[in-house]
Amino acid sequence: MRPLLSYRDAVVLLGGGSALTEVLDKASSLALFGLGGIDLFDARAEAVRLGDGLIRRLRDQVKGLSRYDTTQRLAAAHAVIVISAYLEVLGEVGVLGELTREDQERLVGLDTHYLTESLLSLPLPLPAPQHPHETVREMLADRYAGLTGSLVALLSGLACWDGWDETERARLAREVPARALRRYEELFRRLVADFPEVACWSELVGHQATRAEVRKGLAGLQEQLSVLVSARGPSDRLAALIQANRSALAAPIVASSDLPRGMAIPSLAQGYVDPAFRVFPAQQGRHVTSGKWWEALPLRDDLAAFLSGHLTLPQSTDSPLLVLGQPGAGKSVLTRVLAARLPAAEFLPLRVELRGVRADADVLQQIEHGIKDALDEKMSWPDLVHAAQGALPVVMLDGFDELLQSTGVNQTDYLDKVAQFQRRQAERGRALAVIVTSRTAVADRARIPDESLVLRLEPFDEDRVRQWVAIWNHDNRRYFQERGLEPLSVDNVLAVPNLAEQPLLLLMLALYDADGNAMRLVREEFHEADLYERLLRGFAIREVRKSGGGLSDADLARAAEDELLRLSVTAFAMFNRGLQWVRKDDLESDLRALLPLTDQPSHGLRRALTHAEGVIGRFYFVHTTQALREEERLKTYEFLHATFGEYLVARLVARELADMADELAFAASRHRPAKPDEAFLHACLSFAALVARGPIVTFLEHGIRNRMPPDRRALLRRHLCELFAGSLMPRPGSRYDGYQPVAAETPVRAAAYSANLLLLAVLASDEPVLGTDLFGTDQPETANERWRRISRLWHSQLTRAEWSALINTVRVRHFLRDGSRRMQVWLDGGEYFALKDLVFFTWPDERVRDLPYEDLYFTGDGPTVTWMREIAFRDDTALGHLFVDLLPYLVDVEDTLHAHPEAPVADLLAIMLSSEPNLPAYRNAFRRWVAGSRYAALALRQLEVDCRKMSADDVLEIVHIAAEHWYDPDALVRILGTLEPGRDVDREAYRQTAELVADLRPQGPL
Repeated sequence: MRPLLSYRDAVVLLGGGSALTEVLDKASSLALFGLGGIDLFDARAEAVRLGDGLIRRLRDQVKGLSRYDTTQRLAAAHAVIVISAYLEVLGEVGVLGELTREDQERLVGLDTHYLTESLLSLPLPLPAPQHPHETVREMLADRYAGLTGSLVALLSGLACWDGWDETERARLAREVPARALRRYEELFRRLVADFPEVACWSELVGHQATRAEVRKGLAGLQEQLSVLVSARGPSDRLAALIQANRSALAAPIVASSDLPRGMAIPSLAQGYVDPAFRVFPAQQGRHVTSGKWWEALPLRDDLAAFLSGHLTLPQSTDSPLLVLGQPGAGKSVLTRVLAARLPAAEFLPLRVELRGVRADADVLQQIEHGIKDALDEKMSWPDLVHAAQGALPVVMLDGFDELLQSTGVNQTDYLDKVAQFQRRQAERGRALAVIVTSRTAVADRARIPDESLVLRLEPFDEDRVRQWVAIWNHDNRRYFQERGLEPLSVDNVLAVPNLAEQPLLLLMLALYDADGNAMRLVREEFHEADLYERLLRGFAIREVRKSGGGLSDADLARAAEDELLRLSVTAFAMFNRGLQWVRKDDLESDLRALLPLTDQPSHGLRRALTHAEGVIGRFYFVHTTQALREEERLKTYEFLHATFGEYLVARLVARELADMADELAFAASRHRPAKPDEAFLHACLSFAALVARGPIVTFLEHGIRNRMPPDRRALLRRHLCELFAGSLMPRPGSRYDGYQPVAAETPVRAAAYSANLLLLAVLASDEPVLGTDLFGTDQPETANERWRRISRLWHSQLTRAEWSALINTVRVRHFLRDGSRRMQVWLDGGEYFALKDLVFFTWPDERVRDLPYEDLYFTGDGPTVTWMREIAFRDDTALGHLFVDLLPYLVDVEDTLHAHPEAPVADLLAIMLSSEPNLPAYRNAFRRWVAGSRYAALALRQLEVDCRKMSADDVLEIVHIAAEHWYDPDALVRILGTLEPGRDVDREAYRQTAELVADLRPQGPL
């Protein structure tokens, strides 16, 4: 990590080495603090005078310097005013002038080197946009307090110190740090007045205050940095790059060649609404993909101010700034806006689209590739820096996730390499700032340098949605008038927050509504599945019309359905691989295996599109990433929102089931046997459990129960039960055997397919499904035994996430009927768990009728309910017996049972039941459990009995542990009272423990 500047470093950097450095290095701390006698040179005053001179000369000093050198000197100037403020306040405090001649003579003989080094070499904090100004104040207050503490320690014991009262002593201990902090802020404001870029560092000047108005187009950044006055400018060779960056503001925020005539996409300057964001400060051990960690960080609205501050601080050239966001959050658009807004005299923005560079290229090669793309000519990196004429290069490496996702090349050290490149270039006089963008989901696949800041773009809130919709309606008001359309309703958009919160998805909604105000159909009672169906079908029809004009309504509907079918296969390609994306080659293979191949025709000299490109390339809601590896362009595809893929998976399954029900109904109407072909369904559903994605289950439930009449659902349910009963039997080959999204073992595929058939049978039923129906048998115990076998198959072959989702989605209940033990399954609706429904209570044996707690029930999703779900689902008699054996603990001691390595139940049982005191159990119990709990009370009560059997040392140890954790002092006093004088007691250990216990009691010592 880059060290903070010290005062000595800053003075040298500012050119104060000739006079001031001599004063600082040769003067003792006695001279520096003005503690010398009448004839001693006042080095402290000289240091203040010379430091002030450095600041006053700074404006002339930085004229003509590069942006990087100017930034370094401003940071040094800040370090100087931090110490100058402290030295000035020391000169104003009269206490130091009261030192007697005897005090001065004694000080001469003391070791004051530590105090001198603390003042001159202490790393000094620097304001930065990732820190609230109050944090900087607290850090400075700590530094000032530490310096003053060292001075007080030096002075205490002197004659003058003994003669001062508390008020006079407080003038050093308390007043000096506070006054120094006030003086620092005065000097800082003076520095801000002389150098406007310093204002970007801190909220002291108001940049980090929450804005009532949401800004757009990063206009605030241009406003803040436009005040930087520089006579320099880049060479003519870079004029084209600068002009291209600026002209981007007038271009549409998203390029599209197939908009309806008259429709307008807002420009980058007007259509880019500055997003909210969070910043992860530099530190070790950050989990940047963890939502919980991010939610704990403050939400900010000042993106332009943050970027202005970051780029005018040394931190920007020390390590890369990592910008994260979801697909469609606007990461790439941010780099385009930033490149357009940065003033050319001070900064030289260069965008490098990583999708277009070789994956195995090093950082320098990637940058020089970006230079060639930007200038349409080759130019080396050193030549670019020279042509920048002192402007700071700001290199934006856009799409790091594309390197990771498309190529699969190991890039775990990529960000470290970027930071190393920055350090090497700074040493060679070619400093640069670097910004790297990436999708949040893959950011943990690379090490993040400890000193790097990480910024995450947040989803749009309601205010930003409203502003974006207002911009859209303003730019398209003529289009709406000419076609008799209403403007896009913000209320309709806000009714689907999952789609409205990402800018690109919001644009998709706007385009969808522009076709006959389709968003008016969105109502509160409008199911989310219906919205996704309308959106996807609407876009599919639109794409078909572009390439197939003159189709009849029936042909148009059939062609649109084909598009959606291929998109659904794409969704399965991701789902069955357990990923949020799919590589082009993998998708191509899946499409050829599951669907008849329809080759894409070529046009003239253009190559024919691949099957995957023909399916995916033209849909707004699909994000394509690209990268080069050995001159081959590699692509991956991803839905802009995961819910698109989840809906498409559910849609394809629901359509297959509807076709199956139609076939069954037709056969039933002709009184013919029917066995619909389920080979396609098996191919799709034998690699992953649908329950692993909650939205898929929700969409499936809606699709089956609302789009299929009851009579057909009944037919479908019976058929699904038949398929389930035979799901573990050997299968004949099928034309879909070539579909192999992952290499899965036979038991894994059998477990996935049978679990999916169970879910579908439950969803197709209006009431719980009996075990006898599931397995097609009249014998309840046969069904029970087959259930035990298949549930253990799921437990062993599904992933942990799939198994957990399965037992939390499908509820199993065991019960007695007509002297037989039976079971039933249904979709879990959050009902309470009754103990009598578990396996142990449902055996047809009269001896279990009088067990205690039989009528006990539990609700919620805590650890105890998890136990009960597992017992019921697996029909696990052994686990059921254990659970019942632990019920007294559950009811009378603690209302949850945790399955973890720490064994609180075992500890308490060892304490209560052991024939001799169990010291490890006592230690665990008193260290782990909160005082005042029933658990603690039982352990203390037993300790009062066992203490007479324990050695005095053991009693003192356990009582000491209990006292440290605030256990009942009255009980602890009674236990200590058993240590009679006759027992071998360590009196010092007894005294310490007794004092610790006494501190728990309001009545005082023992």
